[in-house]
Amino acid sequence: VQLQASGGGLAQAGGSLRLSCAASGRTFSSYVMGWFRQAPEKEREFVARIRWSGGSTYYADSVKGRFTISRDNAKNTVYLQMNSLKPEDTAVYYCAASTVAARTPEGMAYWGKGTQVTVSS
Repeated sequence: VQLQASGGGLAQAGGSLRLSCAASGRTFSSYVMGWFRQAPEKEREFVARIRWSGGSTYYADSVKGRFTISRDNAKNTVYLQMNSLKPEDTAVYYCAASTVAARTPEGMAYWGKGTQVTVSS
């Protein structure tokens, strides 16, 4: 299983970025795809998740209303649209996959390499 995250970069507060996570190596129809983030000297935290089949979503309170997770079945890709960015959103963002609807890093089975998101004030 391979998860390849991309799309990070530098944005100003109030701006937007879109992250992508390309999945390969198996059929993901029964999986839950998630985004997590880790800021310097902080623990990795849950951001959002989506069920590949059906598309139901769940968000952390800190990003609800600002971030949107979605998937493109044809491209085997999951996206995280991040709007109204805040400096506290600065972190390395990771995509992950699991067969369960987990909200903790321990619940995720597969991880991609992270992509840096930096939001300036």
